[in-house]
Parts: sequence; structure tokens; C-alpha cells
Amino acid sequence: MNNQNAYLKKLTLTAIFIALGVLLAPLVSFPFGGARVFPLQHLINVLLAVLLGWRYSVAGAFCISSIRIALGVGTILAYPGSMIGACLSGILYKKTGSIWGAVVGEIFGTGILGGLIAYPLAAFILDSKAVALWFFVVAFLPNTFIGAICGAIFLKIIPLKRMVEDMLKR
Repeated sequence: MNNQNAYLKKLTLTAIFIALGVLLAPLVSFPFGGARVFPLQHLINVLLAVLLGWRYSVAGAFCISSIRIALGVGTILAYPGSMIGACLSGILYKKTGSIWGAVVGEIFGTGILGGLIAYPLAAFILDSKAVALWFFVVAFLPNTFIGAICGAIFLKIIPLKRMVEDMLKR
């Protein structure tokens, strides 16, 4: 019963972050090239990766991206960047135990890997062959850097990790 209670609390916390990501998307996102950049996504990815782990971070990234696309405030390019960054952020946090490991994972996963994977999506699905291979890396990196660093600062200032651990023990 206690395991199930902790699982439900983790799902609820993930849902709260998803709601924040969706509600704030129109206020904090802006068009940049063929993408619609959203630094808050990367802040949320880092927070979920550190607080709950990579699975919840990836699930949150997928849900936020899907809902943003459905509402018309995001593009299909949200998937590769947000989900790869969320995954690497959680994995590197678990391996290093450092918030900065999570930040590096988010920046590399979204900015480099997500940017490179966005190219074939843009070229074939969105039929945008004029875009260069490194275009999305250049577009994703500043956005990701800002959001991930803000997530780390947020975690350093507010003791969220301890609060979540206490919540899960109850």
C-alpha cells in the first residue's frame, strides 16, 4: 500500500508540472526559426529529473509537448528535444548525484541530440528542406541552456528535493 501511495504522489506531482508547463506555454514561448522555443520546458525537465527521476521527466515532457501541439502553441519539434533532454537529465542526475549533471544532460540531450534529430523531422515531416543540419542545434541550445540553468538555480534556492522526499515518506 505504501508503494502505491508513493507512486500516486509521484504521478500527481508530475501532473502538476505538466499543468504548469501547458498553462504557461503561451506566456513563455516564442517562435524561433521553424521551432517554437519554450525555456520553461527545460526547467521542468530538470526539476522532474532531479525530484522524481528520468521516467517521470520523460513522461512530463511527452505530455507537455503533446498538449501544446494539440492546442496549437507547439510544433512536432518539441518531441525530440524535450524527451531526449529529459531522459539524459534524469540519467546523468542518477549517475552523478549532482544537479549540474542533470543540467548537462538536459543541455546535451535537447540542444545537441534533439537538435540533430529535429532536422529529419523538419525535412521530411514538415517538408522544410531548406533548413541546414545544424540549424536546430543553434536554435535549441540557447533556449535549453536558459531553462536548464534556471531549473538548477531554482533547485539550489528552494529545497524542493527535501520537500518531495518528505512528502513521499508520508
